[in-house]
Amino acid sequence: MKKFYLAPIQAYQYISRMLPASCRYYPTCSEYAKWQFELNRADKALIRSTVRILKCNQLFVGGIDYPLIEYKKPKLLKLCNSKKIRVKYWFIPKNSKEFFVIKDFDFNRN
Repeated sequence: MKKFYLAPIQAYQYISRMLPASCRYYPTCSEYAKWQFELNRADKALIRSTVRILKCNQLFVGGIDYPLIEYKKPKLLKLCNSKKIRVKYWFIPKNSKEFFVIKDFDFNRN
């Protein structure tokens, strides 16, 4: 189901590379939406992404605005010493239930 929402975002990101940058926020609105749909339920991701896109104009200052997600720790954490753990996103706690999402940009590099 996530692919249904992520496909148009990725298509837009591919096309927007050819255009001048215009987003007032970091991460960009499309990257923000992508992270939301990867890590949140679809309804919450849609609402938060829409609000973010509506704020991307001259009436708002812009700046750094990381996505906020709700995350529950797994009940059983299995650590395996034989494999190297690769981290795609870092979760920075805001309170006991909500976390800011920060992407590890070295994730795709070997």
